[in-house]
Amino acid sequence: MKYILVSILMFFCFGSYAQDMENNNDVKVGLVLSGGGAKGLAHIGALKVIDSLGVKVDYVAGTSMGAIIGSLYASGYSGNQLDSIFKEIDFDNIITDNLPRASKAFFERSNDEKYAIKLPFNNFKIALPSALSRGQNTYNLLSKLTLHVNEIDHFSELPIPFFCIATNIETGQAVMLDKGNLAQSVMASGALPSIFQPVVINDQILTDGGVVNNYPIDELRAKGMDVIIGVDVQDGLAGREKLVSAPEVLLQINNFRTIKDMKLKAPKTDIYIKPDIKDFNVVSFSEGVKIIETGKQAAISKAADLKALIKNRQKAEITPKIKIQAQDSIVINTLSLSDKGHYSRAYVLGKLKLKLNKKVSYEDFNNGVNSLVATNNFDSFQYELKKTEGEEGYNLYANLKETKNTTFLKAGVHYDDLYKSALLVNLTKNHFLFDNDVASLDIILGDNVRYNFEYLIDKGFYWSIGLKSRFQQFHKNISARLLFENDENIVPAVNKIDAELQDQTNQFYVQTLFRKDFALSLGAEHKRLEIKSPTLASNDPEEEFIFENTDYFSVFGNLKLDTYDNKYFPKRGFYFNGDAHLYLYASKYNKTFDRFSIVRADMGYAFSVSDKLAFNLQSHGGFKLGDKSTQTLDFALGGYGNNLINNFVPFLGYDFFSLTGDSYVKGSINADYEIFKNHHITLEGNWANVGDNIFDSGEWFSFSDYNGYALGYAIDTFVGPIQGKFSYSPEQKEGIWFFNIGFWF
Repeated sequence: MKYILVSILMFFCFGSYAQDMENNNDVKVGLVLSGGGAKGLAHIGALKVIDSLGVKVDYVAGTSMGAIIGSLYASGYSGNQLDSIFKEIDFDNIITDNLPRASKAFFERSNDEKYAIKLPFNNFKIALPSALSRGQNTYNLLSKLTLHVNEIDHFSELPIPFFCIATNIETGQAVMLDKGNLAQSVMASGALPSIFQPVVINDQILTDGGVVNNYPIDELRAKGMDVIIGVDVQDGLAGREKLVSAPEVLLQINNFRTIKDMKLKAPKTDIYIKPDIKDFNVVSFSEGVKIIETGKQAAISKAADLKALIKNRQKAEITPKIKIQAQDSIVINTLSLSDKGHYSRAYVLGKLKLKLNKKVSYEDFNNGVNSLVATNNFDSFQYELKKTEGEEGYNLYANLKETKNTTFLKAGVHYDDLYKSALLVNLTKNHFLFDNDVASLDIILGDNVRYNFEYLIDKGFYWSIGLKSRFQQFHKNISARLLFENDENIVPAVNKIDAELQDQTNQFYVQTLFRKDFALSLGAEHKRLEIKSPTLASNDPEEEFIFENTDYFSVFGNLKLDTYDNKYFPKRGFYFNGDAHLYLYASKYNKTFDRFSIVRADMGYAFSVSDKLAFNLQSHGGFKLGDKSTQTLDFALGGYGNNLINNFVPFLGYDFFSLTGDSYVKGSINADYEIFKNHHITLEGNWANVGDNIFDSGEWFSFSDYNGYALGYAIDTFVGPIQGKFSYSPEQKEGIWFFNIGFWF
């Protein structure tokens, strides 16, 4: 009996709704979009159908992903435009804090590319971050997409009035966001717990609105809407066959409330669009095209109801009320910081790489924002660009929230053919001695114990001050030419000698940004170099033959540019590293020492010819000027690796330190084919001339004397690349395998 009564009630309701439509040409139509993570992309498909039918929407409400899609639609984008935008987005970068490498400063980059694990470590306790991501990439994207309406403070004044729902974590209450910063409000509504950190607005700590109200139909009806179109992408309850893991059980429990709510809210929706999203989950962004299509098909199934909605209503103009133009460049006239904490204005401007009153590309501006965030000194950097009255350009209003975590514990693992196995433990401390400094200590345990200490007082555009100290050691066969002077009576009749090398290098330097992208460093260096061999020891087994035990003192200059998008598998970007050392003094062990200089440079250019195939072209060269008697710091080519110390240069086809001389040139080509995500096949070739005085003799410009080729396979993992390479040299007519696991350090 109750089902009959419900049917009669629905009949009269729909009849009344249809009659109102016939009698009133000014029916107000509201659109409500639910949350659902990646499933919310179905909203785009529904909007495309709504636009194509000519339905005029008078108010938009949304939660979480529905707020993101809804805010953009309300700000003037059409369904088709949103389709194009979201198909170009890399959601892996959006969800994570995977900031573009080229946007990071050199210190943050080198301090970030060797650790698999990074955790806050305060008061000698390991903590966990509040979320996997700070959401900076998402905020940057939303800020750019809504730049054309950034002067609008009340969302009711958008091309289509809009509001969204967030949750106050402290009170558990729903919060309606209908004014303020649109990008920030939408970020709060979509801050999926554990994925994105909460957002602070008006002293309220806000998170995903779906926690308390994932379908704000009542709030939308209260705005005076007569007819509600709703797109619901929420999950139903899963059967026991799908509840096989802890995340799935937790998701099911979380869905209890929303499903219960929808039993009441769905009947209140005049045109209820329910896409078939049962095969997708909240992170199925890789299947975005399919999800959008489900929204389109669900809306098409309601086409008759949508057409009836506009039957007696004058067809509305559905093109955006505001002409949306892509903002390729901007001029920033002033910078206003609400809270910079320990960090100076010069520090912030330096990290942003921002010159006021100068035109900057929007991409470079985003890179500057990412560079500031990559310091890990701030939990968030939320900003607004407001038009400067009477002038071209914008005022940048920035709200910096300084992180309370100033100490971090990091770890990494590695294996290669030179240093063998290694476990890296790092302690990084911000505000070590001054407000804008950072100290980092690496302790490397394994077959060759090492350490690396770095300290930097970062002054942005001004000269920064740094200290470095490292200790490296390994045991390897080394070319006899590096160890003996060029005296036929001294050099033994062997090519290589088993030797143990220890190198401690200490540097003091000053560094500044040159033309915004180059890092220029000038400094002084102390190097203690010790090389010994048990092979050439005397009859006393406790005694070792010592080749070198000298302290060297030098001054140096370094100019570096690095825009590679990936250190190990670059697909685009430039690289330049030029270094000059003038050695002024050596301790008495090196009795024949006289002053000399070593100059070297490395250059590279990476480019892609397709999504899968990339090439990296590199050239390298170096020479010595002055005294020739000190050979232990000469160039030594051979082996495979990154971050090799002194003047050791990788060269495929030869073992480590096989080719030596006081000057060299080298060229290489690397073809990298990513057969599927994070799996790479590489084909490489390198050619070199190396010897003494090759630039004087003209040999550097002749055909290469040494050649090497390699075929490799690599997997890019969270601990770093796992690689195997088989290399071959035509001169040696033999192959050499190289293996490495993890980031290089």
